[in-house]
Amino acid sequence: MRQGDGFSSPFDIVNLCQHQSRLSQKPFYITTAIDYANGLPHIGHALEKIGADTIARYQRQLGRDVHFLMGMDEYGKKVAQSAEVAGVSPQEWTDRIAGEFESAWQALNVSNTDFIRTTELRHTAAVEEMVRRMEVKGDLYLDTYAGFYCVGCESYKAESDLIDGRCPEHPTLEVEWMEEEDWFFRLSRYREPLLRLLDGGNDFLRPESRRNEVRRMIEGIKDISVSRSGLDWGIPWPGHPDHVIYVWIDALTNYLTATGFPAPDFDEVWPADLHVIGKDIIRFHCVYWPAMLMSADLPVPRCVWAHGWMTLDGRKISKSSGAWVGIQEAAERYGVDALRYFVLREIPWDSDGNFTWQRFDERYTSELANDLGNLANRTVSMLQRYADGIVPAGEETDLDVAGLDALARYRDRMDQFLLHEGAAAAFQLVSAANAFVENRAPWKLAKDLELRADLNATLRSLVLALARIAVLLAPFMPDKMSALWTSIGGEGPLPFLDSLGNLEPAGWKASLGTVLFPRPDLAR
Repeated sequence: MRQGDGFSSPFDIVNLCQHQSRLSQKPFYITTAIDYANGLPHIGHALEKIGADTIARYQRQLGRDVHFLMGMDEYGKKVAQSAEVAGVSPQEWTDRIAGEFESAWQALNVSNTDFIRTTELRHTAAVEEMVRRMEVKGDLYLDTYAGFYCVGCESYKAESDLIDGRCPEHPTLEVEWMEEEDWFFRLSRYREPLLRLLDGGNDFLRPESRRNEVRRMIEGIKDISVSRSGLDWGIPWPGHPDHVIYVWIDALTNYLTATGFPAPDFDEVWPADLHVIGKDIIRFHCVYWPAMLMSADLPVPRCVWAHGWMTLDGRKISKSSGAWVGIQEAAERYGVDALRYFVLREIPWDSDGNFTWQRFDERYTSELANDLGNLANRTVSMLQRYADGIVPAGEETDLDVAGLDALARYRDRMDQFLLHEGAAAAFQLVSAANAFVENRAPWKLAKDLELRADLNATLRSLVLALARIAVLLAPFMPDKMSALWTSIGGEGPLPFLDSLGNLEPAGWKASLGTVLFPRPDLAR
């Protein structure tokens, strides 16, 4: 049985049956954009990966099996140029860069179940099959392309797309004028089907604010070039080795490759339930990709989530912009879990947000060290002092009800993929528990034997609140919340969300462990 952190957990018979029913469903298939192998990972990359990992962990908390894909986009002119500058072959370069990215995601505790590289043989087979299907449909033809090309985007640009003759996404790079014979995809054939997909009352594209932008893209689409001549680093066009397959057609197919496509059982995983991407590549995922799938007579993904950018001093964090924060540097400040929490609490998952060290320090100090860390430490200390560390039985309190309210808000926000609001809902319970401590003043209750029942109820409710907080925040901070669960006496791994309404901590044995979130003067 899969659960919140990938392990098994005991259930009563009702929850067990519900859980087994869920697992009979298709796995929840979530992907991130595959990273381009032209440079090292940075904190901007990490926002997307941590966010997708949090969604994957939340889905596991619901009892679902999860297929979570990440990977590397390794072909294209930009990669070949980077390898040439480094004095190595493209394959040597991509091997090195892929290793750097995989190490970064492991260090951030990202729980992907597959990591694809587009230089793998399994991927070549999938891409060739996509081209074959599109060709059978009559959607591919040879023609001459003449126009501007941005190596940074690995895409062709109309003159109207440029600002002062440069791509707005890569203003430090010169666009190239290209003229060559290419294979073209009849993208214009899919204008009406794409508009029906976008406006069909479904969740294909989220957040809602992105729809008008994509609608304008679809209304203006033309056929696109899908091959390159004179480039060695790429998958050869079937039957025409003097062409390589356009890097975006190659890259997008990775989502199918990871399902086993073209093997017949690929539809046990496909279609993807959620593609998590940055807003800058929305054209490729919400116009090109569904059109390609329609051409190949394949189902389109159920949802594409286009998150905003993490900025630094108002600039998108990227190599080309010169705005850079290293992942290791950020993680070393207060630890991996604190970084995971901060970026998803600070950066709205549906819009842009700014990274600053000052805000990191402020959120860590006020929310993690003071509010949550201090709550956990006080509660366990009072249990040790007043109940020999054993959670007493007691009557329900208003904090128990507040916990159920927080759970409902949390699930609503997380089901909508609004991760920053999900984290905020969990912290509303932290705030409620801290207010509860001050209002009930257990140190005063402990002085009067006649108030023992009130003290017991207070201690029990505080532990129950912490148990619920640990589960709600586990997708954001898996290691710290596992440690919190253990410190309050929770046995085994964290439970599923469905069990939180019936959770009973009486009899648990709490123990003082290491401080969850040391104060800043001790954390660094």
